[in-house]
Amino acid sequence: MTIESNIEKVKQEIKESCQKVGRSTDEITLIAVTKYVTIEQTKEVIDAKIVNIAENRLEGLTKKQAACTNEDVIWHFIGNLQSRKVKDIVDKMDYFHALDRLSIAKEINKRAKRRIPCFVQVNVSGEKTKNGIAPNEVESFIESLADFPNVEVVGLMTMAPYTDDQIILRQVFRKLRELRDYIVGKNYPHAPCQGLSMGMSHDYKIAIEEGATHIRIGNRIVGTEG
Repeated sequence: MTIESNIEKVKQEIKESCQKVGRSTDEITLIAVTKYVTIEQTKEVIDAKIVNIAENRLEGLTKKQAACTNEDVIWHFIGNLQSRKVKDIVDKMDYFHALDRLSIAKEINKRAKRRIPCFVQVNVSGEKTKNGIAPNEVESFIESLADFPNVEVVGLMTMAPYTDDQIILRQVFRKLRELRDYIVGKNYPHAPCQGLSMGMSHDYKIAIEEGATHIRIGNRIVGTEG
């Protein structure tokens, strides 16, 4: 199967998942995770009209940005970010999906030339192998981000456990949606927090049914996990 045919299949499944719960496909942003693939494959994705591209390493992002000069491309950084690396990447990313430390927010605020749309990463499942803040810390963390005018909280992000158990997956995604709704109700000027970045290749259909607005797909598009 080609990348283009993979994308068409994913788009069809997005449509079916949306129809199942009465949502519009316009509510879903499909992000192609290209962190393990070549520049040529990334160009294939972009040629297939997927303009939201995600990388998890600074080197991967800068190399692909240099080679993929389509001005329509929106670059998402989804990896763990060290404070000392913020200065090198902050103005190269359009969205940051893994904000979970005040030290990172401080560096973004200091180094950015514009407001950076960020998703706060939440470790809903509580797995020790996953990054993110605990659900009960989300409110106080987001309140603290008011001190950093170059940080805009556009949503919450999580990674569900790698499991086929739909009950567990739905619980994780639902919890993040409930947290998002709670934060939205606070009407924080710096945190509109409308987005839900959740769902990857193995669970994005369930994530959509539970309210995802941004899904991060690698394997189903380019043959790598994402």
